[in-house]
Amino acid sequence: MMDSTSAVVEFKVNYEQTKHLDAGEAVHSDAFPAGGHMWRINYYPRGNRGIEEANDGSHLSIFVELLSKSRSAVRATFEALLMDKGGEPSLNLARRIGVHVFHTGNRKLGWPQFLRQTDLAKVYLEEGHITFVCAVMVLRRNPIPTPCSDIVKHLGNLLDRGDGSDVSFVVDGETFHAHRAVLAARSPVFSAELLGPMAEAAMPSITLHDITPAAFRSMLRFMYTDVFPGDDELGESPSEMVQHLLAAADRYALDRLKLMCAQKLWENVSVDTVVDALACADMYSCLELKSRCIGFVVEEKNFKKVVLTEGFLNLWQKFPSTIAEVRERVGT
Repeated sequence: MMDSTSAVVEFKVNYEQTKHLDAGEAVHSDAFPAGGHMWRINYYPRGNRGIEEANDGSHLSIFVELLSKSRSAVRATFEALLMDKGGEPSLNLARRIGVHVFHTGNRKLGWPQFLRQTDLAKVYLEEGHITFVCAVMVLRRNPIPTPCSDIVKHLGNLLDRGDGSDVSFVVDGETFHAHRAVLAARSPVFSAELLGPMAEAAMPSITLHDITPAAFRSMLRFMYTDVFPGDDELGESPSEMVQHLLAAADRYALDRLKLMCAQKLWENVSVDTVVDALACADMYSCLELKSRCIGFVVEEKNFKKVVLTEGFLNLWQKFPSTIAEVRERVGT
């Protein structure tokens, strides 16, 4: 009997900065965990020099590498694909290697000739980047069953009950009880305010401005549970709520929540909503969302419709630098 633990990693590479690397030179992903071991993805723009058939530089190579030292062999599978220009997985190029045994003398697995360089730019290059999606599945023999982590449930209950709370926040007349240690652990801004020399560190109750009770409630629950609010929790105007939540995430340096909000806004982008999303991205320095929204605006099928909206005129007045970026992208 075997048990598996897997990880799926999106690895985005700046093609323009890496395309001239020599054969054998790799670009590495951040290390990531899977099955109790640390791994990374190695991308060779001109092929892996150690693999004979990839030496001519005509193909890119992609490998997974086991970084952790292990006394015993590690059994795992590896899958990889590229995202196309439309941001969709290219299933035509999906590759999979069955169970492979990693050990001290064999710590890498992959494809020396994953794709021809000439095909890469035609199909997979988007705004100067290529994106790999890779999956590693580690197989274990005769595991002892363990329950799933329930820390999210317990911390959520702690927030709901308010047991041991030592600080409260008043937002537009509504009071929220919380725990300094939890907030400080999750946010460097709260850490400075609640545990540092700032005045708030000695205050049992803190009044907050420029944030709605609904946004603060959702942010607080995310800080305890790491769970993004469901659609039923976003109220009658989900897009507006997500924008408020993104503003709160930016204010308290909650980078993961900020990106989740950006993704939610991007999922609902249309000709009618893109300007609001773009303004929000600009205001709160969400560069990934901003780039995608500008890309949407300058598409030929969208551009004429977007510039005729009232929101685009407001954008022109409030964010002239963003309009300049749009004009530059249209010009190219």
